Amino acid sequence: MAKTSPGAFVRQVRQEVKKVTWPTRKEVVTTSIMVFVMVFIMSLFFLGVDSVLSGIVQLILGIGE
Repeated sequence: MAKTSPGAFVRQVRQEVKKVTWPTRKEVVTTSIMVFVMVFIMSLFFLGVDSVLSGIVQLILGIGE
């Protein structure tokens, strides 16, 4: 494998960065909102699953009486 000089490396990085298609502000806002909504929904789901499993374990162990 050929070694690349630091100057050549920086030039290559700049060339690659120019090829990147950056998201628009609207796309960033939309996807961020979608992520927050999904995190909220999944947290409610896992809260429910945890509560159900906790209740089952307490009934099995007899401490839920």
